[in-house]
Amino acid sequence: MAADAKVFFYLFFLALSCGVFSQERDPLERVFKKGHTNNWAVLVCTSRFWFNYRHVANVLSVYRSVKRLGIPDSHIILMTADDMACNARNPQPGTVYNNVNQHINLYGDDVEVDYRGYDVTVENFIRVLTGRLPDSAPRSKRLLSDERSNILVYMTGHGGDGFLKFQDAEEVTSVELADAFEQMWQKQRYHELFLMVDTCQAYSMASRLYSPNLLAVGSSLVGEDSLSHHDDPSIGVHVIDRYTYYVLQFLEKVRPDSEATIGDLFRYTKPSLVISTPRARTDLFTRNVDKTLVTDFFGSVHNVELTNISSNVEPAHDQTDRYERN
Repeated sequence: MAADAKVFFYLFFLALSCGVFSQERDPLERVFKKGHTNNWAVLVCTSRFWFNYRHVANVLSVYRSVKRLGIPDSHIILMTADDMACNARNPQPGTVYNNVNQHINLYGDDVEVDYRGYDVTVENFIRVLTGRLPDSAPRSKRLLSDERSNILVYMTGHGGDGFLKFQDAEEVTSVELADAFEQMWQKQRYHELFLMVDTCQAYSMASRLYSPNLLAVGSSLVGEDSLSHHDDPSIGVHVIDRYTYYVLQFLEKVRPDSEATIGDLFRYTKPSLVISTPRARTDLFTRNVDKTLVTDFFGSVHNVELTNISSNVEPAHDQTDRYERN
C-alpha cells in the first residue's frame, strides 16, 4: 500500500513538471506575466513669486520622498516655475525648507530640475506626457515610459473648478489633462497612472478622466480651498500646504519594502487633519486600493523579465596558463 502511494505521488509530480495539468504551453509565461516593471514620476509646481514659496516646497518634498524610495533622477521629470532657492528675498540663499525648524534643506546638493522658470508651460507639460517633444530635447527632459511603467503625476499650485494655473499666465484644464492621459494610453506610455493634485478645488481635475488604469486624488472638493499648514516668520511666508504635509508625514514611515497601501494613504489624509475634503477617484483603476502598495507609485521596482530565447555563447579562452608563465 505504501509502495503504491509512493508511485502515485511520483507520477503526479512528474506530470506537474511536464506541464500536463497546465493549459499554458510555455512554463515561463506562468512565472512572469506582463505588468508593472518600472516607475516614473512627473512632479510639477506651476506657481511663481515669493508668496507661493510653499508650492515649490511641496513639489521638492515629494521629489525627495520618491528619490528616497528608489526612483532615480533619470526617471523623474521635475518642473518648478520659480527658483525660490535663488530668490533675492531668501535670507538663506540656496535653501528651501518645508518646516519652520529648517532641519532639511529640500534643495540640497542633488536636485535636478528639468524644467524651470518660463519653461514650465502648459505646452511643455502636455508634450512631456504625450512624448511630443522636439528632436532637440535631451533624454533628461523626456518621459521615456512604456506600457509597463507606473507613473506618478503630482501637481501643485493655484487651481479652480476644472483648471490649474501655470504662472498666473495660462491654465491647463481638466479636459486637456484627460485627453493627454488618453494619448498616453493609446501610445502605450503607461501601465498604471496615479494623479495627485494639491490645489484649491483639486478634485475637479479628475472629473473628466476616462482612460483605463487611472487613479486620482485631489486635496479638496469643488468649492473648497486647499489650505497651507504653517508659516516661517524668518522668511515671512507659508512653507507647505496641509495636504502635502500629511502625505509626506505618511511617506516618512514608508520604506522600499513597506506593505503600506494607497488605501492607507487615503485614510491617513483625513479631513480633520487636512481641513479640506480629499477625494479619490478609483472607478478607472482595476485594482483594489487596499491591495495596491504605496511603493507601486512612490517607489521603484526592478523586476527581471524571463525569456525562453536561447543563444550560443562562445567560451572565453582560459588565460590561466599565460598568467602562470608570467
